[in-house]
Amino acid sequence: MADFGNDGVINEYAAFEDGNGADPAAPPCNIIIFGATGDLTNRKLIPALFSLHCQGSLAPQARIVAFARRDLTDDLIREKMRKSVEDFAKDLWRDEAKRWPEFAQRIVYHRSDYDSPDGYNELKNRLDAFDTEFGTNGNRLYYLATPPQTYSQVVFQLRKARLNEQLSPDASKRNFSRIIIEKPFGQDLASARALNAEVRNSFREAQVYRIDHYLGKETVQNIFVFRFANAVFEPIWNQNFIDSVQITVAETVGVESRAGYFDQAGELRDMVQSHALQILTLVAMEPPVSLEANAIRDEKVKVLRSLRQMKAAEIAARTIRAQYVAGLAEGKAVPGYLQENGVSPQSLTETYVAMRCSVENWRWAGVPFFIRAGKRLPKRVTEINIVFKNIPEILLARMSYKGVEPNVLTVRIQPDEGISMRLGTKPPGLKMRVVPVDLDFTYGASFGQRMHDAYERLLLDAMNGDASLFTRDDEVEAEWAFATPIIEAWRDPEVSPIQTYMAGSWGPESASLLIRDSNPRRRWLDR
Repeated sequence: MADFGNDGVINEYAAFEDGNGADPAAPPCNIIIFGATGDLTNRKLIPALFSLHCQGSLAPQARIVAFARRDLTDDLIREKMRKSVEDFAKDLWRDEAKRWPEFAQRIVYHRSDYDSPDGYNELKNRLDAFDTEFGTNGNRLYYLATPPQTYSQVVFQLRKARLNEQLSPDASKRNFSRIIIEKPFGQDLASARALNAEVRNSFREAQVYRIDHYLGKETVQNIFVFRFANAVFEPIWNQNFIDSVQITVAETVGVESRAGYFDQAGELRDMVQSHALQILTLVAMEPPVSLEANAIRDEKVKVLRSLRQMKAAEIAARTIRAQYVAGLAEGKAVPGYLQENGVSPQSLTETYVAMRCSVENWRWAGVPFFIRAGKRLPKRVTEINIVFKNIPEILLARMSYKGVEPNVLTVRIQPDEGISMRLGTKPPGLKMRVVPVDLDFTYGASFGQRMHDAYERLLLDAMNGDASLFTRDDEVEAEWAFATPIIEAWRDPEVSPIQTYMAGSWGPESASLLIRDSNPRRRWLDR
């Protein structure tokens, strides 16, 4: 394979520490967004880049190249992106609208098909010119915000035009060429391996940033700090003290405008294979030997490889898939999944998943991990509940009192980001009673500052060469190694028939049985 050079400067500790507490500024670079007229670019990427500009985190030399197939001009794409910030980042626009004209001057439009060699050669010439004119030093960050079926085309054409290479012969400049690839990264284990092989033909692994925006959320990162920076928790973070772990990824919305994609993917691919499993790895991982990106990802991969891969009989007993039917969502009548625009009336695609997983290593032996993810549920919430073992009831039984609830540590990822601890306490009064109370920490109340959007953090990390919050090739394959047998087993309706649940409910009753069957005292924690 051709030698593409090293990846440039990598700050091993940027993900978790900075000497003066400030966010690191990005080096000069050209940011090339493929799929610049698409939904992701307009809802997330441009608002995030504009915010970084307003914070002073983008280098003054940085330029944004909007790459797409439509016939547009620089002025038209700038106006389209201005409207995106106004619509999708209202608070940012309210506070910083006056900064837009200077940011807009960074943006240029590049019209090309994704498989056009001429378009990529012209792109190379433009980027070379920007290096000379603005001093971007040959640094390039490519962002694939395109449909997954175009990934191979874009990666191949970048290599063919030699846009994957680091161009400067002067080693002291240590310039970089990096690529961010959006999920879904493959549809199963075989396709993920094939895509990894195609990407490796053009880019070294150190140049590749597979993005999962959940990893950019402050509360997800705080799982790591919470565990390893507080001596009170790590000694009890194991099967001796923890009864079970629950991970919930709940949405109130249906498929909205994503029916074309979602009906082919389903909730397992869309949410569990990526977001939920990434959260699980941070909860279950061992302490890394350092804060360097690969040391952290090594430990996450070990967790994924420790996940018990279920056989067909276990899949039938340990997994549930379901579709929502018509009901009430946030007080409004909504149609069932099969009545949504763009969904096949015969679709067997799941909009809800619940499962019981096992991490088979010393730390987690015998501790079940419960995952549930779904659309049209009662609340929009992503959270982790660490349920500790019940206390011995001997003392309270002597006082004719039973039923003390277990301690629960809750990490709320969204909304109302924060951490709470549920403890038992006695309320005022003469009677001996034990009631649960929550000790709460919330980001908004504690720090009094705006939290960065996940894409802001991840874009900045990619520009700075910090891959800690991105997934590695073997990590993606380990996720699919766990998920693919379930996907394949679900193709047989006798193994796992698709169930239904009413929109606005917490899913089918079988999900409650799934968690209670493992222990009658266990239940989903719906707050």
